[in-house]
Amino acid sequence: MTRFLFFFSLLLLFLAPMVPGRDTITLRSELLSFTPADYHIALVTDERVDKSLGRWHTAANAPAVPVDLAGGTAEGIEQFIRQNLRQNTKLRAVAMRLSECQISERIKGNRVDGTIAFAVSFELVRNSDDEAIPVKLTDYRTRAQYTRPANQTGVIEQSLRQSVVAALRTFDNYMKKQGSQDSRLATKLVIKFNEYVRNRNNDTVFYSPDRPLTWADFQAPPRRGSRYAAEINPNFAYQGHSRVTNGVVELTLTLKTFMLKSGSWTTPVALNPYSLNHEQRHFDISRIITERFKNKLNPDSLSIEDYNSNVQYQFIESYREMSRMQELYDAETNHGLNVAAQARWNARIDADLKMYGIRN
Repeated sequence: MTRFLFFFSLLLLFLAPMVPGRDTITLRSELLSFTPADYHIALVTDERVDKSLGRWHTAANAPAVPVDLAGGTAEGIEQFIRQNLRQNTKLRAVAMRLSECQISERIKGNRVDGTIAFAVSFELVRNSDDEAIPVKLTDYRTRAQYTRPANQTGVIEQSLRQSVVAALRTFDNYMKKQGSQDSRLATKLVIKFNEYVRNRNNDTVFYSPDRPLTWADFQAPPRRGSRYAAEINPNFAYQGHSRVTNGVVELTLTLKTFMLKSGSWTTPVALNPYSLNHEQRHFDISRIITERFKNKLNPDSLSIEDYNSNVQYQFIESYREMSRMQELYDAETNHGLNVAAQARWNARIDADLKMYGIRN
């Protein structure tokens, strides 16, 4: 009985299909003629679902067998780069993401027709709060076709190597051309502020220390049912544009503090210098908040990769601050009826205007 079981086991082993081995390709050493000036390829990752290189034919009457770069596709490419591309690892890091690398072959007799599809993307790897943040830069894609004898596979290694080298060279040219103009590659941020003070004979009055409010600026009809003698609706806003020069993002913000004549009104009882001063102080508060908003915006508080969102966030926070300060001003002065409180606010506002250089 024991002999029968042993014989049966040998029979199963003999009848079981043999799993074909995986052939490997090693990219031949080829010292590249260019040197990255402001980056280095820090890593190569394989983003493909199927991580294999494909199958190739090595004999006329044999089935195709699996093949891959030695150590794996991404590892093989990374090793080639490490050995053949002169790099300074202290420069900013770039990741090479492999999205396609596939061999497809058809055999007819001793002739093999094949295609190599190769595609990668390059990402800048920024470090923020100990977290690596990838920034997509550019893609490269190519497709090579070849015909070869079944027993000669050298053209495949050559085509793969040429695809990798072409991708690296194309990316290096991209960095040389775009590196100083692309905001994603900028290394520094500077901010310039402009204050819009041009006043024309229209509905909008822009804040200017040389152009105080007059009662003629209050042109809306009085709000029906209001218990106040006058009302002003001051506001502030900004417009921005940026450009990149020599790797530096130059952000220009034009700040506008303004009131609308059609949104401000008065009544005959308020037509006196004291009441006009109370409304002017509302306008002054908006101008002070504009300065505080400006002070929140500095290169240390803004990130190069997301400075627009940073500015918008600070604007919203400053707008809320303006609303709170306007409400506090009216509450403490009782809308100007508390003369002593009004005097204290006059002094406080004048001090802030002087501190920010708005008035002497």
